[in-house]
Amino acid sequence: MIKLIPLVPLLPLLGFLINGFFGKKISKSLSGSIASIAVLASFIISIIAFIELQGSTTKSNVIDVFSWINAGELKIPFQFLYDNLSSWFLLIITGIGFLIHIYSIGYMHNDEGFFRFFTYLNLFVFFMLLLVLGNNYLITFVGWEGVGLCSYLLIGFWFKNTAYNNAAKKAFIMNRIGDFGFLLGIFLIFITFGSITYTDIFDKAGSVPTHTITIIALLLFVGAMGKSAQLPLYTWLPDAMAGPTPVSALIHAATMVTAGIFMIVRSNVFYSISDVASETVAVVGAVTALFAACIGLLQNDIKKILAYSTVSQLGLMFLGLGAGAYSSAVFHVTTHAFFKALLFLGAGSVIHAMGGEQDIRKMGGLKGKIKITFATMFIATIAISGLPPFSGFFSKDELLAHVYEHNQILWLIGMITSILTAFYMFRMLYLTFYGKFRGTHEQEHHLHESPPSMTIPLIILAVLSALGGLLGLPEFLHLPNWMHHQINEVLIMKGKSLLTLSHETELILMCLAVAGAAASIFFAYSLYIKNKVLPVAKETELKPWQRLIYNKFYVDEIYDALIRKPLDFISDIFYKYIDVAIIDGFVNGIGSAVKGVGSVVRLAQQGNIGFYVVSMVLGIVFIILFTFLYR
Repeated sequence: MIKLIPLVPLLPLLGFLINGFFGKKISKSLSGSIASIAVLASFIISIIAFIELQGSTTKSNVIDVFSWINAGELKIPFQFLYDNLSSWFLLIITGIGFLIHIYSIGYMHNDEGFFRFFTYLNLFVFFMLLLVLGNNYLITFVGWEGVGLCSYLLIGFWFKNTAYNNAAKKAFIMNRIGDFGFLLGIFLIFITFGSITYTDIFDKAGSVPTHTITIIALLLFVGAMGKSAQLPLYTWLPDAMAGPTPVSALIHAATMVTAGIFMIVRSNVFYSISDVASETVAVVGAVTALFAACIGLLQNDIKKILAYSTVSQLGLMFLGLGAGAYSSAVFHVTTHAFFKALLFLGAGSVIHAMGGEQDIRKMGGLKGKIKITFATMFIATIAISGLPPFSGFFSKDELLAHVYEHNQILWLIGMITSILTAFYMFRMLYLTFYGKFRGTHEQEHHLHESPPSMTIPLIILAVLSALGGLLGLPEFLHLPNWMHHQINEVLIMKGKSLLTLSHETELILMCLAVAGAAASIFFAYSLYIKNKVLPVAKETELKPWQRLIYNKFYVDEIYDALIRKPLDFISDIFYKYIDVAIIDGFVNGIGSAVKGVGSVVRLAQQGNIGFYVVSMVLGIVFIILFTFLYR
């Protein structure tokens, strides 16, 4: 079955082609079924191949697909690398992707762009699968760029709305900044190693000067910063909420934002060699995690809260990567895919019930109206808060233990981030589902649970969010940590990934994390349930520090003032004085000169044959005289 791995990305591509060419001619149900079945088939193949890989002695399989680039000495075959890392990401992408496809059938049923939506979804999944399967950086980059293109199409799906178009363009442009760094890194890899194939590069990395490895690693990290929304290239992700909710779930949970994590884990040898690069990853991740968590404290848009939680959780993952905890980061990617997909799809169910309303200040009392949505989102909220025995507890605890061993200051930042996460997530839960209903009478009258096509994926994801921790149980309790051993097999240098903390220290860290989260949840309860505190209706009622957080530290405004406006000013100058005055002036001047000469010459065209004959004779005489005199 491993030989059939090329079918995994091919099937979603086939779904894209069918819906793209024939979507208008077939029914909505058939269009959604084709797209969903394509991803389901990929998921089934991925499962069977995964089982086969586990029973095989060969843990790294290179699959030749076709001859791609063959120009002189430059030979780049189109190959797939199937190992424990890529196999696991295939399961996440296709599994979560399939559930999102099923959910979308119900969520997008009344949308006029139904077939177009599923066309984009299939293409998105195809490029993401290509990204994780590629055996060289160029194939990965093709998938990388394809995912960026699809994100633009999906975020701006409702393109008639100018704000949504602007959000799509923002995502596209900001990702291009990161992609440029990634591309430079690939160029430097080729110059240094003479190859961009993973198996060729990683074996030689130890013989390359450390400073060169550092530059390569930092350039690759720039690409990861863009895709995975790390400071300063994070502002596109919250704005990506402009797209339909299933898109938010797909981007935030299982695909696009995890691309940066995958790429760094795949390139782990560079970061294991370069302490400068790995420390940079850790610091950027820590700052991003805390920064985004602070912003999430006072947001009132249910999707924006989840968006900033994604940025924060990604920051924790990068913090773990910088500390060398590659398996822990992948573990948290997995659990995050479960509960964050559930949270976004649950938020979509809430928005569906509320007739499009996203402001949690206008909700409340929904737990008795949409019981399945409430129960599943409650599980996801506990999971992301890091409370046992749910999945987020195990992955976050393991990751923070590695960080503590690496740097205790960064661990403290991670702990504070986790405590803040528990607070603002339960703030969202309490304000949405508890208390009295604060919406309109019309909204209350139409409150209803989502159809089975939407609730069944919620239930499945809730089970995964609850039980996902079984993939990586704490080893210090003499329990099996399957994820740790799986990912460690693909690491070139395994030393950093091994914990050396005493069992007592790990237990204390675990208890501190749980106690901090529990205290944070209790504080949220006392504010929003016991004392019935509601977020202020107007920004002017906020305190200065609250206004700073509410306005996201004015980062967008700072970017606008320091980057966009100066560039607009410079562009305006170039347009007026270079383009219009010089370039256009030169071109138009030549045209005017030719026109003037033509108007003079035209005077000679009188239509008088006698005049033409005389002119010819005079011309001949002139030529003869000129030749005679200057011979």
